[in-house]
Amino acid sequence: MFIRLLLLLISCSVFAQEEFPKNYFKSPLDIQLHLSGSFGELRNNHFHSGLDFKTSQKEGLNVYASADGYVSRIKISTYGYGKVIYITHPNGYTTVYGHLQKATGKIQEYIINAHYKEKSFEMELFLRPDELIVKQGDLIAMSGNSGGSGGPHLHFEIRNTLTEKTINPLFFGFDALIKDTKTPVVNTLMAYPIGENSVVNRSQEPLTINFTKQPDGTYLADKVLVNGAVGFGINAYDMFDFNYNKNGTYQVQSFLNGASSFNCQFNVFAFDESRYINAFLDYPRYKKTGVRIQQLFMENPYSLSIIQADNSNGIVHVKPNINNTYRIEVKDFHNNKVIINIPIQYSSIASEIPSKIQKTPYYLIAKNDNMYKKDNISVFVEEGTFYDDFYLNFDVKEDTLTFHDASVAVHKNFKVSIENNTLTEEQIQKTFIASVDGKRKSYNNTKFKSGTFTTYTKNTGKFFLAQDTIAPRIKPINLAEGKWTNSQKSIDFIISDDFSGIKTYNGYINGNWILFDYDYKKQLITYEFDEQFIQSGRNEFKLEVTDNVGNSTIFETHFFRSIK
Repeated sequence: MFIRLLLLLISCSVFAQEEFPKNYFKSPLDIQLHLSGSFGELRNNHFHSGLDFKTSQKEGLNVYASADGYVSRIKISTYGYGKVIYITHPNGYTTVYGHLQKATGKIQEYIINAHYKEKSFEMELFLRPDELIVKQGDLIAMSGNSGGSGGPHLHFEIRNTLTEKTINPLFFGFDALIKDTKTPVVNTLMAYPIGENSVVNRSQEPLTINFTKQPDGTYLADKVLVNGAVGFGINAYDMFDFNYNKNGTYQVQSFLNGASSFNCQFNVFAFDESRYINAFLDYPRYKKTGVRIQQLFMENPYSLSIIQADNSNGIVHVKPNINNTYRIEVKDFHNNKVIINIPIQYSSIASEIPSKIQKTPYYLIAKNDNMYKKDNISVFVEEGTFYDDFYLNFDVKEDTLTFHDASVAVHKNFKVSIENNTLTEEQIQKTFIASVDGKRKSYNNTKFKSGTFTTYTKNTGKFFLAQDTIAPRIKPINLAEGKWTNSQKSIDFIISDDFSGIKTYNGYINGNWILFDYDYKKQLITYEFDEQFIQSGRNEFKLEVTDNVGNSTIFETHFFRSIK
């Protein structure tokens, strides 16, 4: 215990002593900074890795280089960060600018040339230090809404160039640009009986605990009566001045009888540990209600560097004749703080609300490899795929696999295999392992070898073999046969596929490949006219869209355009 606490203290002190340059990076925007997303905010399957700056609910704002450096990486993706630029700086840090509408100047010219060289919209480029040098304040891009963005904004990160770990930008002086005098808010306080025989307030199920504000501004929770062990969790948010967004908190720390019990502080983390958010949360409650309860304990410890815990991993073991005081402190980066005090007392009163855990013939032990097989279907689960041990719902009926449900978090892929030797070669090409959720069916990337279809997935639920024989749809928005297009800046199409999903789309003018920008949220592809492949008068146009199993649709027409 002593060694573990010593290591935690050393790691915390090393970070605390690290000096971050406060005036090295300037704002990437020339407007007042307001946040729509904070560092470490709890997101779907990940912690938010930067700051989201509002852009007045519109695209096209100027984005500037925060410091001298060079463009070291460019990624153009349909999903994720969308269009993103990375700038590496000589002081050992890299800044990241995501969800862009487009780059500008020499950077945009470099990107366009790369698109046409690779003949692809999606691409990832790694650049040498002498290729695209930028100075602080250089215009590098226009803000946008590309990729998985839920609305126009600029995603901004600062990473350690060597380790690629992401660091809270507020350490670099951005805290002075974002005013925050508001205290965090705790919506919900939860208590969790830990262990099969533990009882909390007559319940073996998790339950909410009421708390009320005291004259000194702190909160006092109702007394918690425990037989066995208990852990706590909260749902909380923080708000900044001049801002109505409910953002994530910076630090949540608990204390048992004055000693630190569990501490979560969003300073820095690695991207490969971000999925541990699903162990960090009360995942079943989140999937059922959409509410994220941050658990202040680890029943099964996991490797998440933002957490420091005592030898009990934040779990409170309650003994007779000993009263305990448990305190939760929630703070933002500007040190605004809310405190909840929770009195804990031993009680031998029996449970009136039993556990709802349903026992099955299959008990999955998370630290072991597990193999399940019935009829022609098998599932292989590598150790560490799940965070916790649990009773698994596994069955095969009418050629459909049931492999539990969405209430259990999955950390890494497990393997689903379905044997079938009855299909023709043509049918095999159109067949894949589909997931089904109610009436909604979805595609899983599937391989076929020696009579067996195989997919790797992080999604539990129902699986079956499906076929897709229907080609994608192409709907022209502003292009008709024989149309003069001089008044248009672009050609736009809606492309869609009902089942396996779109894999590729390629457009051609006069036999030459052209660049279509793809916005999957709108199912919209857009080609902006340039004169590279356009000729005065008649131009031949072709668009081919292919789905994930090879069905394709071709749209051909011609249009007219004058070249000045």
